Parts: sequence; C-alpha cells; structure tokens
Amino acid sequence: MLLRTFELAAGARGRTSPNPLVGAVVVRDGQVIGEGYHRRAGLPHAEVEALAAAGQAARGATLYVNLEPCCHTGKTGPCTEAIITAGIKKVVAAMADPNPLVAGRGFARLKEAGVEVATGVLEEEARRLNEAFIKFITSRKPFVILKTAMTLDGKIATVSGDSKWITGGQAREYVHRLRDSCDAVLVGIGTVLKDNPALTTRLPEGGRDPVRVILDSGARTPLEARVLNQASEAPTWIAVTEAAPAERVEALKQNGTDVIVCGPGPKVDLNYLLSELAQREIVSVLVEGGGTVNAGFTLQGLVDKIVWFIAPLIVGGREAPGPVGGSGVRSLTKAIRLTDMALKQYGSDLCVEGYPVYEGAGGGCLPV
Repeated sequence: MLLRTFELAAGARGRTSPNPLVGAVVVRDGQVIGEGYHRRAGLPHAEVEALAAAGQAARGATLYVNLEPCCHTGKTGPCTEAIITAGIKKVVAAMADPNPLVAGRGFARLKEAGVEVATGVLEEEARRLNEAFIKFITSRKPFVILKTAMTLDGKIATVSGDSKWITGGQAREYVHRLRDSCDAVLVGIGTVLKDNPALTTRLPEGGRDPVRVILDSGARTPLEARVLNQASEAPTWIAVTEAAPAERVEALKQNGTDVIVCGPGPKVDLNYLLSELAQREIVSVLVEGGGTVNAGFTLQGLVDKIVWFIAPLIVGGREAPGPVGGSGVRSLTKAIRLTDMALKQYGSDLCVEGYPVYEGAGGGCLPV
C-alpha cells in the first residue's frame, strides 16, 4: 500500500513545489476504498483527496501515506484534523516530515486524538522520492541535478564545436522529462551564445517549462536570444554581477527580464544564486551547462545528483572539450566519487545516475 502511495505521489512530479510529493491510500478490510495525491501547490493535500474518495467508509479504516500528515495551516488546512474528523483508526506513514512546522508534531497530534501511528516503513525509498524537497526544506537551497552527455572518449563536442546531437532521441526525451520535473533549468552564457537554446520542455504529450536561469556575469545575453522570447510562459532570470555594464543590465530589464545580481564580480557567486533561487521557491534546478559551468558546480560541492549520458561515439581531438573543465583536482584521493549509482540505457546511449560524495568541498564562485 505504501508503494502505491509512492506511485500516486510521483504523478505530480514537478507540480507541487514548494510542497513535497505526497500520495495517500485508505484501506478497509484489505480493500482500497479511497486514493489521492497532492496534485499542485494550493490544491487539496493527498490525505484530503483520499478521505473524500472513501467517504463515510473511512471511519475505522487505515490510511497509508508516504509522508507525515501536516498539522499546520498553510494554503490548505491541517491534514491531521481531516484524518481525525474522518474517524481513521490507524495511519501508516513511511517517514516523518522534515519541515520544522511539522517534524513529528503531526504524529503527536494523531496519537493525542487516539489514532494509532506506525512509521519508518520504506523510509529510504520515501526519502528518495522527496529528495529535492528534503534538501530544500532543511538547507534552504534547491536540489541541484547536473546533466551532461559525452562521447565514449569523453568529449561533449568535436574540435569544431559540433555537439548536435551526441545522444539519440530516447536520451533527449528523458532530458525533457527531467526539465518537466524540475523547477528551473540552468545554463551558462557560453551555451546561450553558441547554441541559442530555448530551454523549453518538448514532450509528445506537452509538458511544463521550467524557469530558465542564465549565468551571465557580464550581462552579455542578446536581447534576441530564444531564452528571452515570449514563446514560453516560463520566465528567464539572468544572474549577473555588480561588475556587469549598467547599460546592458538596464537593457535586459527593459526587455522584461528579471536580473539577479550575484556578488561584486567578476564571478557569479553560486551560493548566493542558489539561496536566492530558494527564496523564490525554486526547489530543484537542472544544470545543463558546458565544461566551465559543470566544473563550477561539481568541483565546489554544489551538485546533489548527477545524470551522465555516454554515447557510443568516438570523435578524438586533443582540443575537443570535455564535460568538466576548470582546474580539476590534483590527486585522485580528492576526486568526487558517486554513490547509489544506477545504470540505465536509452536507445544506444548509456546513462549513469548517482549522488556525489564530497570531501572538504566548498566555495561557490563560477568564472562565467
């Protein structure tokens, strides 16, 4: 039943920020009598949807949910009170809510009202489902996913700069699903000037466009760039520094672009930017940069998850760019290692997903 709550919750991926993904199932005498999930921020929570579907049959039933029910009033009322009013006998929750406004208080309120509570079942899986929300609510920083694609010999483009397309259609569709599930997609000014991307989500069934964030310390983004067009409802935010030419910054603002000043310069302060994105309720960021941007995030310990495509191509070239630039590490003992890795295949392309482990990483400034 808890696995079913995970499945329900995942159906709203990318739609609930800054709230978590939550699914709920009401069971009576071994039969499911109501299901629900939190579809979008501001709409009824999963427990309320499931209880409404169950109706009067919920009295004396068991409620399964992947996250501790909330006990505070936000855009919607507290789920604990809805559960108590419905007459639920027992609540089985996979994990406690890390939100300080809840954090065990939901369980305490249920127990106080005589509702039996069981928790800690499939907790690791539940934490993985809401990994972005957990990072956001506990650190006030967004969850950062770095996506890159390289050839078998470690190149992201040929010596002439040709990079379309390293991966095939199935891999590219998966990337668009990542965009659909993230609150923001981020690239550097180099990508904008070279590829002029739209950074929208293009899926057969449509999709949701993330906020587009451009690292551009000198405010060099052309006003005619596709990321500044009106074809998408998603806004574009340009991260600059105080050293950026005032006339360029003003031109971007006059064009309707939101400009975020990140430090005195000449480098964009990534830590400041990530904090600012969190203030704007950006829970997850998909980084799709080149070698310089990737180095800035990975080598300074700012990436939470890596999605790394490897295409069965060999292009060679001593000067052909690789996926991570920068100064690098001087010793293999300082190399960033991945844990909890998964290997997937999309068409002829391989994809390695994992979580970086940092040793003494820090910083947060990127030379772009």
